[in-house]
Amino acid sequence: MSTTETSQFVRLRVELVVEVDDVEAVTGAALRRISGDPDMPADERVHAENAVTEDTAEALAYLVDPFDLVGDVPGVELAQASWSSEGIDYDPDSPEWGLDEDDDREDEEEDRLG
Repeated sequence: MSTTETSQFVRLRVELVVEVDDVEAVTGAALRRISGDPDMPADERVHAENAVTEDTAEALAYLVDPFDLVGDVPGVELAQASWSSEGIDYDPDSPEWGLDEDDDREDEEEDRLG
């Protein structure tokens, strides 16, 4: 089988920083998504509703679906996904802030390990 005929797995890393300017809208949308999920067990639903009500980052995590990023890309099937969200202190003007911060540390670690 040639290389073009075999499947290839690619790790796609995406990091987003979003500004939430309407917490109630995000929380409401997450609650609607949770209540509209017919496969979610009742006890999990209660836990999820409490989590999104208490934490905007958690609410946003319920609304973001990695499949949406690649679902319409021809020739690609999502094999595995994980994602998380957290509130952060963000200052776009700070020289200490950079999207490639983690990549630099990983590169340094790889260089150190050889």
